[in-house]
Amino acid sequence: MEILILAVVIALVAVGAISGLVVSSRKKKQLPPTAPSSTPTITAPPAEPQVGEDAAPTAEEPRRTIEEVALPDAQAPVAEPEVAPEPEAPATPRIEVPEPTAGRLVRLRARLARSQNTLGKGLLTLLSREHLDEDTWEEIEETLLIADVGVAPTQELVDRLRERVRVLGTRTPADLRALLKEELVALLGTDFDRAVKTESGVDTPAVIMVVGVNGTGKTTTTGKLARVLVADGRSVVLGAADTFRAAAADQLQTWGDRVGARTVRGPEGGDPASIAYDAVKEGIAEGADVVLIDTAGRLHTKTGLMDELGKVKRVVEKHGPLDEILLVLDATTGQNGLTQARVFAEVVDITGIVLTKLDGTAKGGIVIAVQRELGVPVKLIGLGEGADDLAPFEPEAFVDALIGD
Repeated sequence: MEILILAVVIALVAVGAISGLVVSSRKKKQLPPTAPSSTPTITAPPAEPQVGEDAAPTAEEPRRTIEEVALPDAQAPVAEPEVAPEPEAPATPRIEVPEPTAGRLVRLRARLARSQNTLGKGLLTLLSREHLDEDTWEEIEETLLIADVGVAPTQELVDRLRERVRVLGTRTPADLRALLKEELVALLGTDFDRAVKTESGVDTPAVIMVVGVNGTGKTTTTGKLARVLVADGRSVVLGAADTFRAAAADQLQTWGDRVGARTVRGPEGGDPASIAYDAVKEGIAEGADVVLIDTAGRLHTKTGLMDELGKVKRVVEKHGPLDEILLVLDATTGQNGLTQARVFAEVVDITGIVLTKLDGTAKGGIVIAVQRELGVPVKLIGLGEGADDLAPFEPEAFVDALIGD
């Protein structure tokens, strides 16, 4: 019986195994064989780990903490937002304090003395000779003429020197120096009023018109004169009426800005008389002491110059009288400067002369000649390029510098 049961079990197991093989065989027949794919397999990159996930860090990106993920730039410096620079305000020009004019010529003596070799020391050398014969006196005349003293003043000075040396017997160097100084000062004249008029007789500013040929230093002299007046406690308005020379108005305004003087100007090539009129009008409105007007210096034709300057003068005088008309001359031009002086004297009534470029020149005698020519005094002299190198003319100090001690 036991044997029978065992046989039945074995038979059942065998039947089951055979059935499994048959089913497997049928499935293989129903499924076709899979062909190898020609498209390469693309592996998607791992997803970014989200907050709280434990994704494994990769070699390219180290694993970050929750704080680093939440504040990614916590450790990096915070870049400041760019701010556009504000436009710079125009610099306020520094107001200068000019040098006092009192004694300025004495302080500039060394520069003036450069011209003494021909005029001063030359004359002393000749006068110190043991015998003052006719040849010596002719040399003295020649020295004076070379220094642009002029023919008539030269003859007058030589005659006076000859007479005094003959009568007084003056022969020592000290006596000769004193004698020469006396005669030169007398020739320059001590009775002229050399003060620049800065007070008007009416309730308007004093008006000073500056004339002269371009190239003589006219505009620069106007600017320096503004410094002279400011140094003497005057308030100044400048009128840039030289509208025909390029940059003349800019040049004058620069001078004015340096001492706090207002400059009235117009378009290049504009009407000079209109600008002069506006300058005086502004001076009255501001209560200024002095209005300085720089004019054009063209000398193409005398008629054109007369018309232009005459118009400026007439227009300005609608506000009040002109107090000064200063003629600027270049001391180095000699007789040519005298020709210019004659032309301007015919155009307007010159009241004073400004001699520029007098330092280092042997033409110091032009001071005497131009005064004789026009019958008006030299009031100011320019002795260099410095801002305060314009000085009131003082005959005694001038002669002292020429002759020396």
